[in-house]
Amino acid sequence: MYSDRTLLPKECLRLCALGTLALSDKPISYADLANSVRHFMSHIMGPSLDMMGSSLQLLKLEGLVKEDTSNGSFSDAQLSLTPAGHEKFIELMQGNLRDTSGELSRLIMALKMRFLHLLDDDIRAEQVEILHDVCELDLDRVLALREEHASEAGNFAGWLEMEVKRLEQKRDWLKSLLA
Repeated sequence: MYSDRTLLPKECLRLCALGTLALSDKPISYADLANSVRHFMSHIMGPSLDMMGSSLQLLKLEGLVKEDTSNGSFSDAQLSLTPAGHEKFIELMQGNLRDTSGELSRLIMALKMRFLHLLDDDIRAEQVEILHDVCELDLDRVLALREEHASEAGNFAGWLEMEVKRLEQKRDWLKSLLA
């Protein structure tokens, strides 16, 4: 993680893999896990070598997943989450967002929303509050920009208005999750 506990791209990949295993009620083959992670990540961010460069095999070497090859060969091995993997998943879910406007932040937000229900109530509420606060900061930033450029001609004011509405809707939705 960055020093402010913001997730790095490779940690997003790990969060996606660990969360996918946490969602499953049964072990998942390496190929199915890799395909699931690749599918999710590429649909949120588009194809990215940076995001796919990290091997899921490292999760096994770090003791975050266990591999069961009793049903056949290595290619048929089934992966499941270890207790250490579950702890790492919880830690990664508590990683910070710098803002919600960048591609990486959008991916982190999507991962948090996908796996949020797997967290304990208190951690879940804390994460939603953090996401809400980040959204508020983004909204304040865009509102200040809108005020500064209100008299300019062109499409910028219309685009800013669209961003304000999007952020207000997002803020209100996050607030509803706190209720």
